[in-house]
Amino acid sequence: MGLSGYIKRKYLTLCVKIIRETATPEYIARGWAIGMFYGCAIPFGFQLVLSLPTAFLLRGSKIGASVGTLITNHFTIFLIYPVQCIVGNRLIGGRLSYAQIREAMNALVNEQSYGKLFSMGGELVASFFIGGALLAAVMTPLTYYAVKSLVVRRRLRKERRACRQPGE
Repeated sequence: MGLSGYIKRKYLTLCVKIIRETATPEYIARGWAIGMFYGCAIPFGFQLVLSLPTAFLLRGSKIGASVGTLITNHFTIFLIYPVQCIVGNRLIGGRLSYAQIREAMNALVNEQSYGKLFSMGGELVASFFIGGALLAAVMTPLTYYAVKSLVVRRRLRKERRACRQPGE
């Protein structure tokens, strides 16, 4: 089985886990949206620490809140973090170059240290959080409605299959 088969199998497994959760679609979607929010807005490493208590407070799926943070992982942060910093920097009228942002992000990822990020000053930190807030503002509602729709559609399909008469 190739890489695409592996990815498809993992995706289907994830979908099944979402749908098999016995809670309401809103509860499940709320948890995933919480995880997505923190996955976009907060630096890697602090997301889970914040998403789980928020899921408890807002009565959302803890599984969804945990897995939703994985939008930023060791593979995706090479793309997501620089883009959110560039967008954030443009929004605040900053003057950071792509090379400067890339250097800080590489240090963050490779050294697992926030020192380089903070040593570049408030402009980069502000760019990171403003770009992350914008990404979160877009992705959080999209995630909520997509997961809720997925759960509702799959449950309806399952219910219809259960109601079919044998021999039809």
